[in-house]
Amino acid sequence: MGIAIGLVVLVGSATALAALARRFGISEPLVLTLAGLAASYVPAVPVVHLEPEVVLLGLLPPLLYTAALRTSLVDFRTNLRTIASLSVGLVLFSTFAVALVVWWLLPVPFAAAVAMGAVVAPPDAVAATAVARRTGMPRSIVTVLEDESLFNDATALVALRSAIAAMAGAVTVWQIGGDFVVAAGGGVAVGALVAAAMVLLRRRITDPVLDTTVSLLGPFVAYLPAEHLHGSGVIAVVTCGMILGHGAQRWQGAASRVAEMTNWRTIQFVLESTVFLIIGLQVRWIVDGAWHSGLDHHTLILTALAVLAAVMLARPIWVFTPVLVARLTGRPSVPLSHAAVVSWAGMRGVVTLAAVLLLPDSTPQLPVLELLALVVVGGTLLVQGTSLPWLVRLLRLRGPSRAEDALAKADLLQQASSAGLAELDRRIGPNTPEPVIESLRQRLIWRTNAAWERLGRPEAELATPTAEYRRLRLAMLAAERDAVLRVRDSGAVDYEVLQHVLSRLDLEESMIDRFDEADDESPEEPLSGAAPADGCVHLAQAPLLREPVGEHVCPECVREGLRWVHLRMCTACGHIGCCESSIGNHAVAHFRASAHPVMRSVEPGEVWRWCYVDELLG
Repeated sequence: MGIAIGLVVLVGSATALAALARRFGISEPLVLTLAGLAASYVPAVPVVHLEPEVVLLGLLPPLLYTAALRTSLVDFRTNLRTIASLSVGLVLFSTFAVALVVWWLLPVPFAAAVAMGAVVAPPDAVAATAVARRTGMPRSIVTVLEDESLFNDATALVALRSAIAAMAGAVTVWQIGGDFVVAAGGGVAVGALVAAAMVLLRRRITDPVLDTTVSLLGPFVAYLPAEHLHGSGVIAVVTCGMILGHGAQRWQGAASRVAEMTNWRTIQFVLESTVFLIIGLQVRWIVDGAWHSGLDHHTLILTALAVLAAVMLARPIWVFTPVLVARLTGRPSVPLSHAAVVSWAGMRGVVTLAAVLLLPDSTPQLPVLELLALVVVGGTLLVQGTSLPWLVRLLRLRGPSRAEDALAKADLLQQASSAGLAELDRRIGPNTPEPVIESLRQRLIWRTNAAWERLGRPEAELATPTAEYRRLRLAMLAAERDAVLRVRDSGAVDYEVLQHVLSRLDLEESMIDRFDEADDESPEEPLSGAAPADGCVHLAQAPLLREPVGEHVCPECVREGLRWVHLRMCTACGHIGCCESSIGNHAVAHFRASAHPVMRSVEPGEVWRWCYVDELLG
């Protein structure tokens, strides 16, 4: 009962603190770690000893798997060289940089110093992702940081395993190199085999509950065999997750994908929040053990500060060296501002604390080494985690433009709708009812128009058709649900029938809620035009700017007494017409009458264009 109550309090406290941090825009890892630190000194709070197996077997696989499912395999291939440099080269460089400092300041053999370097070398996947999400970095930087954090744990753990073996006896360079090859190759092979097996199994599963259950087993089924075969369980989990995430659209049903991602997002939130609270709870017993280890206190403090400095300086040295060399030799390189952010995003986390607990009890100065790991975790979260947002603002780096994202989404939905309408035309049979065909066309057009509507700023007194649809449909659903609940309370209908009907209403309302979330992310900044689409001669030849003919109104709407939603202008003659969401749809009518192929938006701050012939955005 005591353990159960402790787990409930732990998860509940972590959830509440994470929610408060999000509410006030504060770093969640830092808030949770500081809260755990404060709680560790409260007499009523029991001493919490983190077992390394709990982290390496229970927490790390699902966290890495969740991140891998959302990782773009295309972006990973594009950034493979950079990711390999950071997740392998930088980890080894940091390992030996810290090892030299520890070996110089503490009475420990070099193998133990290398083990300590491997412990603190890998940045934390959870911390990097949490800070990147909150900071609003450019997507290219976030992609590199997230992909790096998927693999650096594997490098560090293999280096740690080799160092521990060296403490027990002689280890050659060839043996260490062989360990790395076996760990990497074995991890990739096991991960790919598990992914292939899960694909074969999940192709035959149509029940979302069963499919999600199989998914929950995925990270552990990949991790355990790889570790048993002396491969890297971390690489196996990441490989399996990336393969399954990349192909999910082809071998999973829509209901299964939605259920899977919802469950994994929930697991990720609970584990991430709990992990950093647990880190803080370790502080008291680790500090007490090091303080009474017999080492001079001045040496202890000096070593802790020196190791923290070495960890924080090794990353900028590694990142900036190739950038500066490339600039001096005239070769292309990443912008210095991007290199600065990547070099400073080196927060450590729970893997460091779990790794230090893997050191054998016979390791010299073990309590001191445990304190060093704790100082590195806390110091990087405090210094780098809090100053990274300030650095991003100082360098004037912009995160993803919500306006440009909205434009890209609308363009992509337009392409998808065109493909869907073309497939509809091919599938129509002689016995297909005309109302069914028209209903399918209208649903597709409505979805596409909803995306385009979110780009503009309609008149305050005029609601867009999509907004009106949502308002009215939500009111209808509420009335329908009330009617069903009255029937439920009367006991006139079987409960299973009621649940089925209520589930259908919930499903439709959840779809409308998703559109509302997209509206909440509607662009607030001006829409910058995309580059002219490749292969569209109309966009290439059309003028970028042209003065409209007459006032900024739709003359046909004025003549017919209609109201428009957004306005579009023909780039050939300057004629202004209303958009597809408007009742008149006069911009399309003008194209059909004049054959002028390109129109542009004349809404404030929008400079994008659209080709009616090729259906491409520019």
